[in-house]
Amino acid sequence: MTERSEGIDQHSGARGVIVVGGGQAGFSVASTLRGAGYTGPVTVLAGERHLPYQRPPLSKKFLTDPDGTRVELVPESFYRERDIDLRLGHKVVAVDTAVRAVTTRTGLRFAYDHLVLATGARNRPLPVPGAELDGVHSLRSFDDALRIGAALAAARDVVVVGGGFIGLELAQAAAARGARVTVVELADRLLGRALSPHLEAHLRERHESGGVHVLTGTAVSAIEGAGRVREVVTDRGRLPADLVVYGIGAVPRDELARDAGLAVDDGVVVDELLRSVTDPRVSAVGDCARHPHPGAVGLVRLECVQNATDQGMTVGRRLAGAPVRYTSLPWFWSDQGDIKLQIAGLRTGTDEVHVLSGESPERLAAYAFRDDRLVAVETLNWPAEHLAARRLLERGGPVSPADLAGSTLGVLARARRAAAVRS
Repeated sequence: MTERSEGIDQHSGARGVIVVGGGQAGFSVASTLRGAGYTGPVTVLAGERHLPYQRPPLSKKFLTDPDGTRVELVPESFYRERDIDLRLGHKVVAVDTAVRAVTTRTGLRFAYDHLVLATGARNRPLPVPGAELDGVHSLRSFDDALRIGAALAAARDVVVVGGGFIGLELAQAAAARGARVTVVELADRLLGRALSPHLEAHLRERHESGGVHVLTGTAVSAIEGAGRVREVVTDRGRLPADLVVYGIGAVPRDELARDAGLAVDDGVVVDELLRSVTDPRVSAVGDCARHPHPGAVGLVRLECVQNATDQGMTVGRRLAGAPVRYTSLPWFWSDQGDIKLQIAGLRTGTDEVHVLSGESPERLAAYAFRDDRLVAVETLNWPAEHLAARRLLERGGPVSPADLAGSTLGVLARARRAAAVRS
């Protein structure tokens, strides 16, 4: 595939690139286009009225110190200086791939040469009676975080429904404010799909020793109160609550693509270049994209900043004339109070997992092997080992269980560098 066939003809008209979505992925596309030398029109249509911002701080420090926590990705001047037409409060409601145009909620119509869907995901609703009561919140947006932060200031009994990344981060933020916190998780383990059992047990112990009560294998059947939440009803009893925050997963915002006749399957289905498999004039990036990856079994949809940023860069460079397949190593992190959880690579439930403790009892690592080859590493409070894992996995050099026996990836990497110098 040549650069000319992949890049946009920047002199054939004034349509340019339309990016739908003002999150991390959409920002990455627009900024990369300009950085890669694309000179055609670039328009970002963002549904929110806030400047594009980082989401990770919203469940952490921003909850307790919104004024002292900057979340904007860049100042407004960045867009003006790079001639990026950022339209805040312009929610796209329809895509017409036949004429290559999108329509916003206000009736404005924008034509495109290439469309990039960076629409993200939405939280799953809590399907129980009482979920509409005052004091019941979910966290996805800047405004959600402001509301939850204000409620935390006075909350005494906080129930977090969902033991995933966001739920555990919120639990620690609430506990830091002096609230009594209970995490209710339907599955038998916290972070069941993301974390291996041994590390999950250690993580749970850390939360409980810090004062967070954890109930796994527990279903919420109702939320009760007279206009405002008072109790959470579970199959193991009632929990007092003056604040409930739920995070029970997310679904991709792929309805624009589906209504436009593009292939969707829990996300917009794209190829290795992140183009829609239905229409090569449309790409999808970030939380809304379902894509192939060399480290995955089948197509995957990843919800993390690294994926959003790297996919945006991949599409931006392709549209500027430099196509490459998306193969970036996935990596994740979650700061839960004084607990730092980091993951590099993609683990499946059938991978063989080896666990190693560091010199400090607070440090722990789990190494996942598939066909005797390292494919993923999870660490607790061990940033150096996480970085070593990323370097080794990104370079693609094989690491077997025998290579790692009685050692760490950091030690192994240093030994391999020394051997390379000697040779």
